Amino acid sequence: TFPLALDVGSGRGYIAQHLTKETIEKLIQVDIAENALKNAVESEIPTVSVVADEESLPFREDTFDLVVSSLSLHWVNDLPRAFREIHQVLKPDGVFIGAMFGGDTLYELRCSLQLAELEREGGFSPHVSPFTAVSDLGHLLSRAGFNTLTVDTDEIQVNYPGLFEIMEDLQGKYILYGNIYVFYISMGESNCSWNRKPLLHRETMLAAAAIYREMYGNSDGSVPATFQIYYMIGWKYHESQARPAQRGSATVSFGDLAKIGVLLSRGKK
Repeated sequence: TFPLALDVGSGRGYIAQHLTKETIEKLIQVDIAENALKNAVESEIPTVSVVADEESLPFREDTFDLVVSSLSLHWVNDLPRAFREIHQVLKPDGVFIGAMFGGDTLYELRCSLQLAELEREGGFSPHVSPFTAVSDLGHLLSRAGFNTLTVDTDEIQVNYPGLFEIMEDLQGKYILYGNIYVFYISMGESNCSWNRKPLLHRETMLAAAAIYREMYGNSDGSVPATFQIYYMIGWKYHESQARPAQRGSATVSFGDLAKIGVLLSRGKK
């Protein structure tokens, strides 16, 4: 049971719907988007909404027993600082459980747009936000002070009729002015970089759609979109936590694992 928990980048409170009062006694929901918090869905857990930046959490050190974050940290400008903030507000022996989009997310879309822009416009600009590599995630968590780390990855593929349906589902809305598509960012998953290119010519978009279907299309005419998700668990140090044994103190060799069947059969006899 966690008396006090924090949801970082809570959005409309999607995590809270899946928690019970037997596990979480009180949940603080933090997001930088005030409208998302105002429209938060109801849950059986007592919740408090706080508008704040993930990189500067307005809480005292050693406050929370649990911190969770689901698919929001890829929007953070300074991820190492966000991890340090989360570690600071955790109590000793508190745990951080998070999930974020990984580096292979939407690689089909990124490749298709880049190839189309190179072909039609002689250069390209990112239209999807950058993502963290899994090889960096463990180092970032360790540098922030977390220990007993667990990092895992998963990939989910969703099939769409075509490129335009993908971009609409990601809520990077597009409007056609003449032969130029103008993108604007809503609450969805487009590109949050300041140096992004907001304009794409119609010919470029059509070329990207054709490239997408040619390179990645399914036999039924649909196209896949890949979402890679990193799952992470990190604990704040406490004296009661288990520690690795001293180097050289092992009494059994890993080489003996190959003989485990023989050893077990001897034990039965």
